[in-house]
Amino acid sequence: MKHAASFFRAGCLVAVACLNVGLAHAQSFGSGSIVPQDQQAQSMTSQAPGANGQQQGQQAQQQAVNDQPRANWNSSNYGPVDPSQQEKVDPNTLPPFGANLFTGGFRGVMADGLNPGYTIKPGDQINLRVWGGTEMQSVLTVDSQGNIFLPGIGPLNVQGTSNSGLNSRVTAAIKSVYPENVEVYTNLQGVQPVGVFVTGYVKNPGRYSGTPSDSMLYFLDQAGGIDQALGSYRQIAIKRGGRTVDTIDLYDFLINGNMPQTQFRDGDTIVVEARGPAVAVVGDVERPFRYELAGETLTGGDVINLARLRSGVTHVLLRGDRPDGPLARYLTLNEFRTANVRRGDEVLFSADQRSESIVVQVEGSYYGPSRYVLPRDAHLGEFLNAISVPKSMTSYQDVSIRRQSVAEQQEESLNESLDRLEQTYLGYPARTTGEGEIQVRQAELIERFVQKARQTKPTGRLVVARGDNIADIRLQDGDVVTIPESSDSVLLSGEVTIPQAMVYTPGMSAEDYIRQAGGFTPRADDDQVLVVHRNGAVIHAGDTDVRAGDEIMVLPAAPTSNIELATSITQILYQVAVATKVALDL
Repeated sequence: MKHAASFFRAGCLVAVACLNVGLAHAQSFGSGSIVPQDQQAQSMTSQAPGANGQQQGQQAQQQAVNDQPRANWNSSNYGPVDPSQQEKVDPNTLPPFGANLFTGGFRGVMADGLNPGYTIKPGDQINLRVWGGTEMQSVLTVDSQGNIFLPGIGPLNVQGTSNSGLNSRVTAAIKSVYPENVEVYTNLQGVQPVGVFVTGYVKNPGRYSGTPSDSMLYFLDQAGGIDQALGSYRQIAIKRGGRTVDTIDLYDFLINGNMPQTQFRDGDTIVVEARGPAVAVVGDVERPFRYELAGETLTGGDVINLARLRSGVTHVLLRGDRPDGPLARYLTLNEFRTANVRRGDEVLFSADQRSESIVVQVEGSYYGPSRYVLPRDAHLGEFLNAISVPKSMTSYQDVSIRRQSVAEQQEESLNESLDRLEQTYLGYPARTTGEGEIQVRQAELIERFVQKARQTKPTGRLVVARGDNIADIRLQDGDVVTIPESSDSVLLSGEVTIPQAMVYTPGMSAEDYIRQAGGFTPRADDDQVLVVHRNGAVIHAGDTDVRAGDEIMVLPAAPTSNIELATSITQILYQVAVATKVALDL
């Protein structure tokens, strides 16, 4: 295991090099001058001049192998951690598991009560049809004694009979008098509504109407649902005549979809008990919740079954209070399965195992695959040394990197600048009527500008060019290395009369290209002419030469006479241009 990391690193770069061997008319970055000789990492594609030199190089490389493990599991990045330095999460501050259950989805439709398991009770109506040896058609109402009266036959008790067994019971009674050539059809036509009391820890206790076959959720939803702070989702009693006929645990419904089919009677009571002991589950889970315990304790395996863990979870931080003092344990996921979790505990799941590899993408002018799996500490220089490119079609000096973390930083910085602009110039009191009118127009300008600026998306372009060389920086997971193709054009954008792409002419300045494109528009700021190089660098036109493939960008002048405001807007325009390669239209 000690040599695994080093072999993995060598294997990755050898694989990258092998993918590019034998490609016709290809040139390796390692043979060029992209990375200075003193900065270049050891390329896996380079070879020693002779057999003896190659053997000596291999022996030296074997002696220089780092036999230390790449991951130190005793570091602060991997744990164990000091749980006392982290603030414990109070279960009472989290929403309960099932908090989104009562949002009106159950009270919208009342059941018709005609399911096969429904049992007949007084007040129900039965449609009866008899034909053959005798004929009979009538709608019969179940009386208070539970009977229906069959003409020519007499009373028949049907109370307690299921809907599915009603037809056979009535048929047997009729055939006891008319044994031959008689057909019978019965249908439960309507059921009596019931009124059910809902009380306990619910938002709106009261008496609510429904049908006997309605779910308990129907009545709870009519009462506004369970009180999230005080009510129990695991202890809900259905009482009839002073005794409990059923106790329902909604976790079984939330997780497995199981709901007891209780047939309600008029005057039944649904009682939501007080919330039981709970634990807080946070960290790398889909949603942090407060989970209620069915008893005083449960195992870590039960918590894992309740929570929805994200992929990659490896460790659990368990904290709580015990009779012998505070408890804080940092466990692997398997160790946590057998741990005891008690009331008030906090369970924090975390993905602490770091991957030893990264995925880097290549775009632009290159040979071979577009994605590579590399060691975590791979550098740009050694990666470029292993990439083959078309010899005469690649712009070597314009290599750059698109990185997500840079895009996030650019967006955060831009938003902070826009916030400062609004705080500085909006809401400032006017001393005169004329000054107030000016400030209104100024506020409208700022609001339009801020709205447009917030809609821009930074590219996250990281400039790695250092003169004619490339900085040998460490790559990160998700990096996109851009190797541009050679170009013979120059793009003009922003406040020029005719934005267009023009053929590159050596020696021409940015002003020459703008003049050929018709010059500046009336809204242009001729002091803010930028040259955007293909490597991502954005430089004032007076400080750099125009190269093939560059973009000349003319920023607009801030439409205000307020010098301070104009300066602020111009700075943000420049910031937007650097981050997004866009000349924002004012």
